[in-house]
This record gives sequence, C-alpha cells and structure tokens, in this order.
Amino acid sequence: MQKSESFRLSALLSFSGGLQDAYTYNVRGSVFANAQTGNVVLMSQNFMMGQWGKGLHYLLPLISFAAGVFLAERIESRFKRSPKIHWRQIVLLVEIIMLLVVGFLPASFNVIANMLVSFACAMQVQTFRKVHGYGYASTMCIGNLRSGTESLSKFMRTKEKAALFKSLHFFGIIVIFAIGAGIGGVLSGQLGIGTIWISSMILIAVALMMIRE
Repeated sequence: MQKSESFRLSALLSFSGGLQDAYTYNVRGSVFANAQTGNVVLMSQNFMMGQWGKGLHYLLPLISFAAGVFLAERIESRFKRSPKIHWRQIVLLVEIIMLLVVGFLPASFNVIANMLVSFACAMQVQTFRKVHGYGYASTMCIGNLRSGTESLSKFMRTKEKAALFKSLHFFGIIVIFAIGAGIGGVLSGQLGIGTIWISSMILIAVALMMIRE
C-alpha cells in the first residue's frame, strides 16, 4: 500500500478539508470550498431571484473547482511515470502555494480567495482518492457516509470483519473532517484570514510523509 493511501495521511487531508470549508464559510462570505452542492443550491436560488451578483459569487468557485480537477488530471498524466518526483507531490506543492497566497488576501478579494481554495480542494479530492484501498473523498462527507453505512449494514448482515473494518475507516474519516471543520470555525473567529495557513502546514506535513516514503 502506498503512503498516500494510509489512514494517517488520509486523516490529515480530511482534517485540512474540514478546516478549509469552515474557513471559506466563516471568513470568506459564506461560500463552501468543498461542498459544491451547497454552492449550486445558493447559486440557483440567487439567479432565480434575479440577484445576479450573488449568484456569480457561488458560480465562480464551482468553475474553479472543475478547473482544479482538470489540472490535477493533467499533472497525473504528465508526471505519473516520472522517476524524479511523484505527481501527487506536485499537486500538494500547488495546493500549499495557493493556500499560502489566500492567507494574504484581504476581505475585498474574497471572491478570488474562494476560487483559489476551491481549486486547491478539487486538486486534493482528485489526487487522493483511496484510504487502505477503499475509495473515499478527503474534502466532503456524503460519499463517505454512504459507503460507511453500506459497509456497516453488510457487517451486521454477514458478520464479515472486513466490512466492519471498512466502515470504521469511512466513519473515522468523517469524524476527523468534522473535527477539522469545528476547529476551523473556532480559529476563524480568532485568527481571521490567516487561519488557512494551518491547512498549508498540514499539507506540508503530508508532503514530507510522502517524501520520506
């Protein structure tokens, strides 16, 4: 198993993902960095009410998220067989730089800040997709909740320990995401726009773990 699929590394990514969502919602104008479904709902609602400026406020992070997925896929295809550097480390470097920049942007640049965070989140969710071989998402919960509940139901029906082991992975990731979101929400009120630098430090730790491997 690659280091990128370890539970410890996945836990750090999920904590960071939760913190980023809390940060953009609490500090950057109530926009979700990861939960793009929420942005779609708010975008559509504002457009239907004729509030085009507010609708655009939620549309731009959506476009940025899609662009992040696109770039991550291109980086993978270009550097997947590189003997000098792992393509996931390149993605992490881009994420770290973007989040560092976000921490310097004043409130008047909230739209750009949200786009950068959404872009970074998209790259992460596209790049890190497995924990112990199980497909998961490090920046959102709905898929993890479905998979965890499905595995728990299978365990209760068949008593297969593998199903229980799988469900605990998913529920563990959800709990850690929630902790990251809670801490991110609290720190956002204390540290303000610089709170996002905590995510940068976490991603640096993730990159170092992969380099050590």
